[in-house]
Amino acid sequence: MAKSLPPSRIHLSDLVRTATVGIRSRKMRAGLSAIGIMIGIASIVGILGLSESSKSELLARLDRLGTNLLTVEPDAGFGRGDGNLPADAASMISRITPVEATSMVSFVEGVNVYKNDLIPEGKTGGISVQAVDSKLLNVLAGSLADGVWFDDAKSAFPTVVLGSVAAERLGVREVTGVQPLWLGEQWFIVIGILTTFELAPDLDRAALVGHSAAQTYLDHENLPTRVVVRVDPRRVDQVTTVLSATANPEFPEEVVVDRPSEALEAAEAAEDTLTTLFVGLGSIALLVGGVGIANVMVISVIERRGEIGLRRALGATRRHIASQFLGEALLLALIGGVGGVILGITATAVYANVKGWSLIVPPIAIIGGLGAALLIGGVAGLYPATRAARLSPTEALRTT
Repeated sequence: MAKSLPPSRIHLSDLVRTATVGIRSRKMRAGLSAIGIMIGIASIVGILGLSESSKSELLARLDRLGTNLLTVEPDAGFGRGDGNLPADAASMISRITPVEATSMVSFVEGVNVYKNDLIPEGKTGGISVQAVDSKLLNVLAGSLADGVWFDDAKSAFPTVVLGSVAAERLGVREVTGVQPLWLGEQWFIVIGILTTFELAPDLDRAALVGHSAAQTYLDHENLPTRVVVRVDPRRVDQVTTVLSATANPEFPEEVVVDRPSEALEAAEAAEDTLTTLFVGLGSIALLVGGVGIANVMVISVIERRGEIGLRRALGATRRHIASQFLGEALLLALIGGVGGVILGITATAVYANVKGWSLIVPPIAIIGGLGAALLIGGVAGLYPATRAARLSPTEALRTT
């Protein structure tokens, strides 16, 4: 009685060697087909990496600036609002127990700032003049690029601190202690230049003077147009509900309470939407790359019919042939996936370095990228591998 032969097996080393035949013999074609996968994976990894790096930067900024800042302003566009809060609004707000600090800002109407007294009145450069107190810098978590901030003495004299944009427009790049500016028919001396106010960007385009100086030299009444409030972080919502009635008990509906940090969070939410969109585009690029691999593998099966027939005639089974071509597709996808991950991380690192962010690439982007590449490669190679396996030895050799 004849003994049955054990099923034919192919060693892993032999499988790898046969799977790389097409790649080694047609390097240009293999490289081009892998580029499609590489572009898709690089897009996904880069976008997710930039998204995480951006979120990390936002959290650091919010931690530095605080999310417990509130601004109280009049709603001048509704009802009886006149563009100002009651004169005692800041002092009333400061009596709320969870309020830690307040600062009052007053817009100085009818006064512009010029580099000298020879500039035509219409060329204001879009720079406003606002009266502030000495607490504003600390309440807004701001800092100075050069010079000093107001104290009680400097607030009473004709001195001015410029926002970052205002200083640039006026051509003031450093504080010399003798740099004069023309405000409301009066010379003021520049004593400071601010860095960007992330939570109050309108102050970047303003020339700031002390309340006392505004009253003495600019004939300003110092009615508050904005009150900036720092509160206990644990009780922000509670304070928000009572601020309007506290600031203007007579017409609380004429008061607007904002939380500036929400604008930063809203911007990040918009970036999340764009991230989803770009990940979708990257996925489309990955799909196109998979179609490219499938096309290359189908052509490879047609071109290598003689090789398939010879191997079948020498004892290779259909499973061996299918494994060979499926393995080649997976190797192409893996090459593209690894290259895409490296390219995506590199692009993220370069952009993060330019923006001054910490480099963060989530592990899911790397693992998911490689997994997606192999999945696409496997699906793309399945049909060509099946087609190659179905070729009979005689049919394949007949076309040689």
